[in-house]
Amino acid sequence: MLENVVEEVIARAKGLAQEHGFSVCISVVDASGLHAGFLRMDDAVPGAIDIAIKKARTAALFRTDSAVIGEGARPGGAIYTLEATNGGLISFGGGVVLQDAQGKVIGAVGIAGATVEADQIIALGAARP
Repeated sequence: MLENVVEEVIARAKGLAQEHGFSVCISVVDASGLHAGFLRMDDAVPGAIDIAIKKARTAALFRTDSAVIGEGARPGGAIYTLEATNGGLISFGGGVVLQDAQGKVIGAVGIAGATVEADQIIALGAARP
């Protein structure tokens, strides 16, 4: 199911990033957080590669957008230090769950390289056509 979606998600994310003048990294993972597709746009900063991957993994592993997870992962939050689990996670915007037509989580997309706010907007647009 996800294999049919990966190229579409990456294409939508790339188009949105270009519309807003950003060069980003785009990671798509399956429902288990395993790599399904990746694109580093020209001029995207190299540090964004790992961040995009971790944003996607975070959303997939917890079936929740990374921005939502971030609300509880702040110092003093109920899940503070969650980022140190599962080989490293990211708990700020840019990781968005992908769902099939029935609402079942099939994976996630992670965007990094713009501002956190723009990463989130691009990820939301890529995940929800």
